Amino acid sequence: MSYSLAGVSCMVTGAGGFLGSRIVQQLLQEEEELAEVRLMDTTFSPELLKTYEKFQGKTDVKFLKGDIRDATFLQKACQGLSLVIHAASIIDHIGCLDEELVKAVNVKGTQLLLEACIQNNVKYFIYTSSVEVMGPNYRGDPVINGNEDTAYESNHYFPYGQSKKVAEEYVLRANGEALRNGGSLVTCALRSMYIFGEGCRFLMCHLDDAILNKDVFLRLSRKEAIVNPVYVGNIASAHIQAAKALRNPEKATQIAGNFYYISDDTPPISYSDFNHSIAEGLGFGIQSKLAMPVLLQYFLASLLQMLSTLLKPFIKYVPPVNRHLLNIFHTPFTFSYKKAQHDFGYQPPHSWEEAKQSTNKWIASIVPQRREYLKNGKQC
Repeated sequence: MSYSLAGVSCMVTGAGGFLGSRIVQQLLQEEEELAEVRLMDTTFSPELLKTYEKFQGKTDVKFLKGDIRDATFLQKACQGLSLVIHAASIIDHIGCLDEELVKAVNVKGTQLLLEACIQNNVKYFIYTSSVEVMGPNYRGDPVINGNEDTAYESNHYFPYGQSKKVAEEYVLRANGEALRNGGSLVTCALRSMYIFGEGCRFLMCHLDDAILNKDVFLRLSRKEAIVNPVYVGNIASAHIQAAKALRNPEKATQIAGNFYYISDDTPPISYSDFNHSIAEGLGFGIQSKLAMPVLLQYFLASLLQMLSTLLKPFIKYVPPVNRHLLNIFHTPFTFSYKKAQHDFGYQPPHSWEEAKQSTNKWIASIVPQRREYLKNGKQC
């Protein structure tokens, strides 16, 4: 028997963001319509609001502007829900943001949301986690085609990965918590690979760098440091497929309290070569070699970090690169989605060629705009 989300009242946190908005769009396109979808975020762009005007189905759509750190707001937001998809998160690989802010949003916000769900008898909770919960670690130990049973020393020293790991632990530990109506909370976490697709700001930033470099992408990662990015449409679909499976009592027993790696059939490739592969049809090239040897990169990153520490009492200096970011660029790190496929039937609906074509079309549409921005001294 297949299960649907018909009649479900769902809230998506981070609904104004890259992934959250895509999850909402897919929820509103379900053949068997939900009773309600609540979109929670601090802001919603005018462009995003326009995209929802075409959805004129029976699903009630509500916009909730509020802060994930506001317990009172969360208590009201969760009333009458049966499903929460928690995609809200601060992503910071450079250290631009205050560490306490990252922890407050990613960790404390998740705790407060879980408490609100328990108090309001929300049955199902799906958390958008990250591959950075696993690593790469500070030594840059590689993982090729890893899975949920892969042994790995995940030593976290950078705020983002650390906060996602702690938040995920809270979510999985909350599985089975008693609800006020006598039921119990059912949770799971989806560890996403690097997400690409239409609207990806990281891809846009790399595109800006390429335009400034005479339409040549910078080689920031070793060719051998392969990763397997996931298309935004596929990771969004994974959330919905997991939500449907959780409504199946037999499947829910298998999924509850577990985490899953979510990738797709994007060919394993280094980050730099991936960026180029998406845009090469538009005439962009890529540097053949690293601009600086890897060991020298790490040495320079260490010096810049020391400088940042020395200047901290007087001024905030954020180095353009750090050892954590270099580990991401230079560590082979790929994971299989087979367990998600086995446990809750995850199947990427978009092929690599389809994802590549859609992303390429989006890049083509923004190139003229980005060139104009950069000409006026603006940048991602």
